[in-house]
Amino acid sequence: MLPSKLPEPLALLAHLARWLLLATLVGVLAGSASAALLLALDWATATREAQRGLVWGLPLAGFAVAWVYRQVGQRVEAGNQLLIDEIHDPQQAIPLRMAPLILLATGVSHLFGASVGREGTAVQMGGALADQLTRALRLGRDERRILLMAGIAAGFASVFGTPLAGAVFALEVLAIGRLRYDALLACVLAALVGDQTTLAWGVHHVHHPAGVIPPWSVWGLGAVLLAGAAFGLVGRLFAAATHRLSAIVKRHLAYGPLRPLLGGALIAAALVGLDGWRYAGLGLPLIAEAFGPSLPPWDFAVKMAYTVAALASGFKGGEVTPLFVIGATLGHALAPLLHMPVALMAALGFVAVFAGAANTPLACTLMAIELFGADIGGHAIVACVISYGVSGHRGIYGAQRLGQPKAATVAGAAHGPP
Repeated sequence: MLPSKLPEPLALLAHLARWLLLATLVGVLAGSASAALLLALDWATATREAQRGLVWGLPLAGFAVAWVYRQVGQRVEAGNQLLIDEIHDPQQAIPLRMAPLILLATGVSHLFGASVGREGTAVQMGGALADQLTRALRLGRDERRILLMAGIAAGFASVFGTPLAGAVFALEVLAIGRLRYDALLACVLAALVGDQTTLAWGVHHVHHPAGVIPPWSVWGLGAVLLAGAAFGLVGRLFAAATHRLSAIVKRHLAYGPLRPLLGGALIAAALVGLDGWRYAGLGLPLIAEAFGPSLPPWDFAVKMAYTVAALASGFKGGEVTPLFVIGATLGHALAPLLHMPVALMAALGFVAVFAGAANTPLACTLMAIELFGADIGGHAIVACVISYGVSGHRGIYGAQRLGQPKAATVAGAAHGPP
């Protein structure tokens, strides 16, 4: 809130200075945590590739992590859902232990081959670290909401190297069809500082060229529209499958640690028996291949199956990087069918499947521009908006609320199943 006893220009300057300091602190904390995460995941991935027999330890590793969460982490086990709930309805500070627990759990997941991501970890660490400032600085409820959103922005921006997308993601992810402009300044500043902090630690991000962007044509527009619809349907399928399989597993296995124990055994057997090493962990090599000339057209479906199984079993890490993989490989598969450039379609799928699954089309459009250049902006916003439009009103974040129905004719169905 602005100090009421100061003239408006001075009050605005005081507000700016206050949030410049707070957002900088959040950005430094979240960016440093993301640097540690990315370095840890690089080590875990290299170790797993060098010692593939580690995959047989996935069931016991999952059991151990779930047991630790059951003993000391039940308050923070909801992860991103807890952060979103606390922003909507602040109750109590996020325990600091969320950060080391999710960092350790994600490292274990990747070391032993679970097909999970890293965004959830970065966002949770950013939110948990930011919330520690609430008590230290005695911030009020409204300021705490903004601080948590800044933590989300900084975590997302620093783990992917996309500060603009990170800032808008934090504003957009809370409620479908509604942005929180009161947190705009804090989120932008925290995202920029978080990204620069990660770079200052010597951690860099891999970008893939989208090639020459063709000028618009009637066929080109139709192809992007069709691809956007396909991306949205796949994003919707991913979210629905993850939620439903997770509910089934919880219903039949009430004791939490048993879920990754049994699920990990099935995943390990599938990785070895079906020669599915390419789908383990983040799957970043698959993204690189998706921008190249040749890739099996079923890769997106197989990666989705491994990721849904891992998340529903309780392995930690997040959904976003696997969604990037799913989208890029799906775009590669669609390119020859739609007579479009492979690299362009892979780039559009990279962002648009996530746009549909997370209901964040603006953040994903900005991500496309940051990762692939400004020339892709027009194609990206069409693909992301169409994906968002067909993906339904339930995405990967169960705590996300409905701010505005995507279409008035389906407003009554917005609260139904995905």
